Amino acid sequence: MASNLRYKRVVIKISGESLTHAGERGIGADEVLALAREIQQAARHGVEIAIVIGGGNILRGGQFDAGGRIQEATAHYMGMLATVMNGLALQDALESVGCDTRLMTAIRMDGVAEPFIRRRARRHLQKGRIVILAAGTGSPFVTTDTAATLRALELEADIVLKATQVDGVYSEDPKKNPHAVLYSQLTFSNVLERNLGVMDPTAIAQCMEHDMPIMVFNYHKPGNIERAVLGEKIGTLVASQRHLQAASS
Repeated sequence: MASNLRYKRVVIKISGESLTHAGERGIGADEVLALAREIQQAARHGVEIAIVIGGGNILRGGQFDAGGRIQEATAHYMGMLATVMNGLALQDALESVGCDTRLMTAIRMDGVAEPFIRRRARRHLQKGRIVILAAGTGSPFVTTDTAATLRALELEADIVLKATQVDGVYSEDPKKNPHAVLYSQLTFSNVLERNLGVMDPTAIAQCMEHDMPIMVFNYHKPGNIERAVLGEKIGTLVASQRHLQAASS
């Protein structure tokens, strides 16, 4: 590993929608391979990478109304299984471009993946393997955003990198208001007070309590995952005032 890297270990939060063509459902082979190549380019620098994958391209647990024929908790477990399907696809794509990987799940399914064990995951990372973390936290009513921040804390990562479809955090939805302001830096308090929707409030509060910075960036731009992993100034950095001052110096 190069000695001048800003980060030693990162957790990348990737949505399920990144695995399919915009506006479509399911898993797109071309999209998965393109994503794998971007991650491979980032991994070649020696940064330890863990990936928390979403499942929204297949099913979101929150899409079922409470009180319906499918109970809400059951729907959340279905969403967790969707993330495992995505994890399997991403694992094969990464290995096809030469990456060594491990898929770990919060719900035991030994036939296709390892159970998430913190010490084992850390050891995989130390050996240079990309660790894909699926099934969220294994509990319903918890988003994959919160799963990403929790895993980052457990694995003692340096930062959470949230890959999104826009360039960072805006004052408003840039798709609705072309004059929305893109922020380069925000404190956790800024995000919560302005209800900016970077991640769900539980994830933000967790990061604020433990001083875990978050970088929000656009994964659609070629090379941006690599830039984020290397700590380049892209997107929006959400952190404590101390971290923001250090990043600006």
